[in-house]
Amino acid sequence: MVFLINLFGAAALLLWGLRMVRTGVMRAFGSHLRAFLGSVMGNRFSALFGGLGATILLQSSSATALITSSFASRKVVGAGAALAIMLGADIGTSLVAQAYAFRVTWISPVLILIGYIMFNHMADTRTRDLGRAIVGLGITLLGLGMITLAAEPIREAPVVPLILRLMENTPVSGVIVGAVLTIASTSSLAIVLLIVSFATHDLIPVEVCYSLVLGANLGSAVMPIIATMSNVPEARRVPVGNLIFRVAGVVIALPLLPFIMPEIASLQPEAWRQVLNFHVAFNLGLAILFIWLIGPVSRLTAKLLPEQERPDDPGKARYLTEGAVENPSIGLANASREALRMGDLLGQMLDLSLQVFKQDDRRLVDVCSDVDSQIDRLNEAIKLYLTRVSRDVMDSGDHKKIIDLITFTTNLEHAADIVDKSLMDLAAKKTKYGLKFSAEGAKEIEDIHRRLNANVQLAMNVFMTGDLTLARQLFAEKQVFRVLEKTASENHLLRLREGRIESISTSGLHLDILRDLKRINSHLALVAQPRLEAAGELHPSRLKEEAHA
Repeated sequence: MVFLINLFGAAALLLWGLRMVRTGVMRAFGSHLRAFLGSVMGNRFSALFGGLGATILLQSSSATALITSSFASRKVVGAGAALAIMLGADIGTSLVAQAYAFRVTWISPVLILIGYIMFNHMADTRTRDLGRAIVGLGITLLGLGMITLAAEPIREAPVVPLILRLMENTPVSGVIVGAVLTIASTSSLAIVLLIVSFATHDLIPVEVCYSLVLGANLGSAVMPIIATMSNVPEARRVPVGNLIFRVAGVVIALPLLPFIMPEIASLQPEAWRQVLNFHVAFNLGLAILFIWLIGPVSRLTAKLLPEQERPDDPGKARYLTEGAVENPSIGLANASREALRMGDLLGQMLDLSLQVFKQDDRRLVDVCSDVDSQIDRLNEAIKLYLTRVSRDVMDSGDHKKIIDLITFTTNLEHAADIVDKSLMDLAAKKTKYGLKFSAEGAKEIEDIHRRLNANVQLAMNVFMTGDLTLARQLFAEKQVFRVLEKTASENHLLRLREGRIESISTSGLHLDILRDLKRINSHLALVAQPRLEAAGELHPSRLKEEAHA
């Protein structure tokens, strides 16, 4: 029992360290990684090397698979390039395992110390996130060392030789065990490193290690499938295609192990080196073989997982018909209808955000985030659709309408991001710490909130009608909100001077909410700008005085 506790505890420490590395890197460079992956999808070879590089940073092919699946679900990238990324990701995982094998006993505490200093004593957010990743590296190496020590009693366990003999005689059982362990741990890298630790001390025959490595590779393809079970078919095609690669590779490699093993051993005879070299060779071989078969596999996944119509999905475009792209007038009208749906969703987000502040319901934070994702998907669909609208028969008016439409949807998307990324964070903080606004402060926030929601409707009316009077009214709301924010802030400071407990505990929160509401309104007011510019009612910096008359 003590042996199992030590072994499982060391394995948990290893998994936690890998998670910290992945989390730290994603927080520090997540947006850059997504942009990088998006930029390398032009052809299968650049996509392969892009997946390799991203996985070396993330130290998880599953994380790369989920990012790639999100691209595929939005049809930003075809299945072919996405599958090429996965081939590169699997090579990246094997190279990361090689790097971890060069363990130096003193480096683990040094990394933990450096990471701790960076995380706790640096002000820069990215530096703190990198500190988290460095602590994770140190904990991972510490976990590997603890696994080696904890596994020593395996030699004396009487049942272990029987199990190993069975796995040695039937390699398929080793593949199954390796796959099950990988799925249970959610990390093929952790299982490969565990196998390396056992092989280092001759706790497992090298023949069994080979079959376990094949199982770990197979299990690594199963985890993204489980994670994307509820996603749209386009997102699930990428992990399914990767599983096809893995299964085919295992089926090919398993009967060839007696011929492969001597070749791998001739490179470096140490058992642990053989494990790592075979892991790299297997994934490299898969990439070389299947990089040329990506097309047929992607077509197969499309047949296995055909696109399904989901008319009830608010984030799915409803009016962007392909036949209308040849007629600019109809195409622009269709895109405008979708843009109005974005405005309705933004109004829904504002309603939800107000409910969160009033009810302290954390579940509404997740609901609001889902609505923001729907807005992002619609915005992306509209922009991609507009790029396909025929330019041949457009006049200058149509070109201007496209620019105005993109400007409108971009402002709505930015406003939604402020609600999701900033307002919802403030709401979650209020709920987490049980903070309460004063009655006066809560009423001020609610009144401004409701006026802002009315401005969403006003912005949509200005966009659709181009009415000059409404445009003036919407643009004037910028000044109105400046006054509202200033008045509310002064009232809040007055309550602070009076020593009101509620105002003192929510001071920073209150002022940040007012700032965010004003920022959202500024994006809405910009919808009026093209109409006012066309009417000659705007100076380069401000509204003309006669526009107020």
